[in-house]
Amino acid sequence: MVKPKIYVDFHNAAPNGHIRLNCIGTIEDLSRQQVELREGLVLTLYSDDADDRGQSNEWVVDGLVSFSEEERCWVAAIDREAIRHASESLDLWANGDIQKANTPTKH
Repeated sequence: MVKPKIYVDFHNAAPNGHIRLNCIGTIEDLSRQQVELREGLVLTLYSDDADDRGQSNEWVVDGLVSFSEEERCWVAAIDREAIRHASESLDLWANGDIQKANTPTKH
């Protein structure tokens, strides 16, 4: 099953490090893809970035969705060490290391 790819602002983090899923780009992606957030859903999260030549090279990481009562919004737990550029994901596929890189951790 393909994980939905949803835009996030990695700077929009709760104090515990979870990424809030409430920015306009996130809401637009969720709506466009008809994704309904639920506990335990795994999403591929991305944010815009570019390489040295100015070519698109998004930041990506998998996130585990939960509802934060404290934040009063949906959030995603991510492993900040696993945030990588999209081009790095292609390298991981080639090397067979993709499982390790795509395993979100619960916090």
